[in-house]
Amino acid sequence: MKLFDAHCDALLKMFEDKSILFKNSPSLQANLEGIRKAGIKVQCFAIYVPSDIKQEEKFKAAEQMARIFHEKVIGSSESVVQVRNKKEIDRLKNDEIGAMLTLEGCDAIGDDMSKLVKLLDYGVASVGLTWNWANAVADGVMEKRGRGLTQFGRKVVKLLNQKKIWCDVSHLSERGFWDVMELADFPVASHSNSYTKCPHPRNLKDDQIRSLIRGDSVMGLTFVPYFLTTSGNAHISDILSHLDHICSLGGENHVGFGSDFDGIDQTVVKLSEMGQYLNVINELQKYYSEIQIEKFLYKNMESRLPG
Repeated sequence: MKLFDAHCDALLKMFEDKSILFKNSPSLQANLEGIRKAGIKVQCFAIYVPSDIKQEEKFKAAEQMARIFHEKVIGSSESVVQVRNKKEIDRLKNDEIGAMLTLEGCDAIGDDMSKLVKLLDYGVASVGLTWNWANAVADGVMEKRGRGLTQFGRKVVKLLNQKKIWCDVSHLSERGFWDVMELADFPVASHSNSYTKCPHPRNLKDDQIRSLIRGDSVMGLTFVPYFLTTSGNAHISDILSHLDHICSLGGENHVGFGSDFDGIDQTVVKLSEMGQYLNVINELQKYYSEIQIEKFLYKNMESRLPG
């Protein structure tokens, strides 16, 4: 059974420790060995520049992560192929894995559109506008003032529309979310859960989820324990609880997964690395049909990609 995982932070770990190898390093929750074991067909790799890096160094760090993607991920095996859109995914051979480069937060570009264009030239196929805090594009979800898109941010969304790039609302302020839903041609929430099931600011409220559904978009459920349950001690059943709720809102065709592996230290019980996706599949098979499971694991994400 094929899987599409919309978010991991393996590039960050390889950026912070140059000795880590993508192929089978135990330091990575999302290494190639685990991706193959899970049956991942498409894996998204985020460029995330930590907030403690000085602003003048952030774009350099983003470029370094893009090069790590090309040298270590794409270069790890002939069967790992960069993909940017649905057409390229559809061309993958049976034994090939699609690797998609994404950007988590536009902090690295400042207010310089040419820097975003350079990252798109590396093959970035999805752009998250913010991480948790404010930048020149918009406010993040943890920024107390909660402003939406700036004028520069609107220009960024316009460029993403022109280039047919996913515009990722995960981490974005609530007001920013509504601005994007009004302006973006290809909105997506790569790694977000249900606020109703777990009231964390990073999760999406029901009206936001319904808006994604109405817009024929998709959201990826993430395995961050404190986005799944207020206790922080999360089990796979908690993931299914969020999935059930989104389906109850009419989201059966609009929900997938974005694990956030390598961006988390604490993990869901029996779901500590990519290879254990099989435990999620086993639970899904207890409650959902094969057709539904195929949608959740792959088709809902793959079919919403531009091109």
